[in-house]
Amino acid sequence: MRYLDPKNDLTFYKVFGQHPDLVTSFLNALLPFESPEDEIHEVVEYLNPELVPATPMQKDSIVDVRCKDKRGRQFIVEMQMIWTDDYKQRVLFNASKAYVHQLETGKGYKFLQPVYSLNLVNGTFSQSTTHYHDYRIVEVAETREVIEGLRFIFVELPKFRARNYGEKRMQVLWLRYLTEINEKTREVAPELLADPAIQKALSQVEESAFTEAQLRGYDRYWDSVSTLRTLHSSAKEEGMKEGLQEGLKQGFEKGFEEGMEKGIQRRNLETAKKLKQLGVPDPTIAQATGLPMEEIQKLQ
Repeated sequence: MRYLDPKNDLTFYKVFGQHPDLVTSFLNALLPFESPEDEIHEVVEYLNPELVPATPMQKDSIVDVRCKDKRGRQFIVEMQMIWTDDYKQRVLFNASKAYVHQLETGKGYKFLQPVYSLNLVNGTFSQSTTHYHDYRIVEVAETREVIEGLRFIFVELPKFRARNYGEKRMQVLWLRYLTEINEKTREVAPELLADPAIQKALSQVEESAFTEAQLRGYDRYWDSVSTLRTLHSSAKEEGMKEGLQEGLKQGFEKGFEEGMEKGIQRRNLETAKKLKQLGVPDPTIAQATGLPMEEIQKLQ
C-alpha cells in the first residue's frame, strides 16, 4: 500500500474539506475545548473558503477549509508549508473577516458566534520547546479576563513528539497521521489503524484513490513548494544585504530595519513574478509572499 502525504493541498482538502466526520474529529482533538459540552457535535456546513470582501477595495483572501457547526461557530483550518513573517497577521485578518461577516444578516452583536482558527505549520517560528500554541484576547494584568469571539491555535509540526497519550489521545493520533504518513510509509502503526477516524483518513490518501491527473497535480504542488522555499530564502538573504547597506548609511538599527523591509518587499514582487510565470496558483503565491491577491492578479 502506498500513501500520499496528507499535508499536500490536494490530500489535505480531500480528507478535511470533504468529510464532515473527519474534520469534526480533527477539530475536537486539536482545539482547546474546556468541556465535552463545548466540543463540536456535528459540522453541518462547509463554507466558501474564499473570504470575499464586502467592497472591491478591500482585500480578498482564501483559506484551506472553513466550516460551521450546529451552534453557528465557525472553524478555519489551514496547512501552512512555509512560514512567513506576516503569517500571523494573515491568520488574524482571515478570522476577523469571518467573524465580522456574520453581521451581514442584520442581527445584533449578541448573535455573533466564535471563530476558531487552527493553523498547522510545517516549520518552526518560536523559541518555545512546545509544539502547541493557544492565543486568545486577554487582559494583560488579569489573564482570566477574556474577550471571547476569536481564538487562534498554531501547531509547529516539526516539534511534535508522541510521548504519551494521556487525555489527548486523539490529538496525538491526528498529529502522528500528519507527521508520519507520506510517500515513504510502508507500514502504518497499529494504533493509527485501530482508530476508525484515522483509518478512514488513511484510506483517503491511498495513491490508488487518485486519478492520473490528480497525481500530476499532487507532484506539481511539491514542485511549487520547493520553488517557494528557494525563492523565499533568497528574498530573505537579499533583504538582509539591503538592510545592512541602509544601516550603514542611516544609523544602524533604524536603517537596517527599513532596508530589510524594502529589500524583502521588492524581492517578494520578483518572486511573485517568477512564480506567476511557472504557473503557480495566485492563492499559493499570496500565501508564500504575503502580497495582496489583487496585486498578484495584476502581475504579468
